[in-house]
Amino acid sequence: MSYKLHCTKKLLDRIKPLAAVEEPTTTQLGDWYACPWFWKPQLVLLVNEKTLLPVVMPLAPANEITLHFPNYLGQVLFEHGVPREFIEREIALMRQVTVCKTENRSLVGMMNQFTYQAEGYREYRGFDDLLGLALQLADTPCGPLIKTTVTPERALAAVVAEAMQEKCDGDKANHVKVLAGVKWQEDNAAAIQSFNAYVNKHGLPFKLYRVK
Repeated sequence: MSYKLHCTKKLLDRIKPLAAVEEPTTTQLGDWYACPWFWKPQLVLLVNEKTLLPVVMPLAPANEITLHFPNYLGQVLFEHGVPREFIEREIALMRQVTVCKTENRSLVGMMNQFTYQAEGYREYRGFDDLLGLALQLADTPCGPLIKTTVTPERALAAVVAEAMQEKCDGDKANHVKVLAGVKWQEDNAAAIQSFNAYVNKHGLPFKLYRVK
């Protein structure tokens, strides 16, 4: 239950993460990229590698960013209309994080684009609502998404829909399996009861099980 948080050098210098063993990513949304905004107050922009979904949160205290990030992400997902089940599972899967340097240049470019736009919003529109700012940025057409979902908001919706469908299909498969087992037990109830009675009487170290 982990993910990677790829930080720019300036942010790494502020966080000063301890050396950690890198774990495979298991979250539904995948890894994240982050960079600092040295505004007043100082903020952090986090961008999802899979959907380009932006989240904005306070920088201070810098060494607690990974601790508070899941809560800010949960608020953003909720405002985007993401089902509570998906949100709770995502937050539960974010228990461990590996803080490391950036690797994807395209993601770094997107952080620069979002930063430029956010500065424009702050200057001309007076944005002081971090949640509102994140939602505004999520509606931005992004180059990496032009041929697919166009905006991070739509990319998020697509990922969530796929995840929920997979869970639904899995639940249906498990339900069918359970029903099949119940049906077999009903069809063979008399034989099972008779054989188990024989086993109990003679002390044999086994019982009747279905052969798959």
